[in-house]
Amino acid sequence: MTALPWTDARVEHLKALWLSGLSATQVAAALGGVTRNAVIGKLHRLGVAGRGTASPPGERPPMRAGARRRAAAPRPLRMAPPTVRQANATPVRPAVTPDAPDARPGVADLVLLGRHACRWPIGDPAADDFGFCGRPALEAGPYCADHHRRAYHGAGPRLESDRDLRRLFRGGA
Repeated sequence: MTALPWTDARVEHLKALWLSGLSATQVAAALGGVTRNAVIGKLHRLGVAGRGTASPPGERPPMRAGARRRAAAPRPLRMAPPTVRQANATPVRPAVTPDAPDARPGVADLVLLGRHACRWPIGDPAADDFGFCGRPALEAGPYCADHHRRAYHGAGPRLESDRDLRRLFRGGA
């Protein structure tokens, strides 16, 4: 649509149509050659864009005849329901062999773990035999003694001074 120029006569006609109560779409159709957005923009630039008065905060605008006001329904939470793996019919008793903490066929399911059980994951999470250690956990954390040592290992020996650091980089012992 090729926009026609805003002449003084068209601007006066625009104001008259707008102040007579027509909508921006109706004014654009009556003028021809302009869009609804062009009408709204021109009215805004002329300072005659607002016809009504804004309602004070807290007040609702008047309702149309025959309309009913509905109570606002609470917005539903959009959370996926938690997926719970089916627990085995018989709970698995964790093995207590300190030399091979992960070498046991059945592992405890997270749902079956007690409050103070080791939560070290064992196996592939996508596999059916995935589970958790389940042995008694230390009071200092969520893991048993073996898994605590694996999770919280030290940073290694620290160099005592810059002299030791320079000697290390030079290749000296």
